[in-house]
Amino acid sequence: MIPARKFGPTGREVPIVGQGTWQLRDKASALASLQVGLELGLKHVDTAELYTGSEVVVGEAIRGKRDQVFLVSKVLPSHASYEGTLKACEASLKRLGTDHLDVYLLHWNDESHPVSETMRAMGELIDQGKIKAAGVSNFDVDELEEAKGALGAHRLACNQVLYHLERRGIESDILPWCKKNNVALVGYSPFGSTNGFPAPTSKGGKVLGDIAKRLGKTPRQVALAFLTRDSHVFAIPKAEHIDHVRD
Repeated sequence: MIPARKFGPTGREVPIVGQGTWQLRDKASALASLQVGLELGLKHVDTAELYTGSEVVVGEAIRGKRDQVFLVSKVLPSHASYEGTLKACEASLKRLGTDHLDVYLLHWNDESHPVSETMRAMGELIDQGKIKAAGVSNFDVDELEEAKGALGAHRLACNQVLYHLERRGIESDILPWCKKNNVALVGYSPFGSTNGFPAPTSKGGKVLGDIAKRLGKTPRQVALAFLTRDSHVFAIPKAEHIDHVRD
């Protein structure tokens, strides 16, 4: 089974490795992969309204299993006014075939709307029971402080960021802030690309390959173990092919 840990202030025990759904090119393969992943314990499933068609695929994958899944989706910044966030959430719930999300994120902050306005809507959605918690994605420390303050009595659950072996800058400031404030950090693209990182022929790839061979693991398994070594970190590699999900 996949190890689990508490997801920030939610108190929920969530598998440290989940399933991402960005750019699912083959919907049938993605559906099968998501279903296999759920059977194997990858029950943290991440999607977004930006990911065309993914919410529908996820909804089909989790049908009849909703109570077993930690489900996350995101609102586009262009939709993230107070009213726009409420409407976007309703649309995501409909596509996913569920009455609630475990966490709802602001996908990034492009200043289309004040973060305080988005967080006010998130608080309303929590009060309505349509989301269990609110989070953000691609936020720096100053933005995290703003979101945390704007949520008031509702705790900020997570920050979802790019995190892989070649992009570890978040370890210097964002991760320490998340740990101090009991906010989960979720790393997306943990292999750096759809082909996996680093390339087997590169210096880093050879080192990673040597470590994997010594441990009797695959390079991807070693990378995920390293990235999730901290008690506040989760990873969501894309779930599109069954062999990758099993790995």
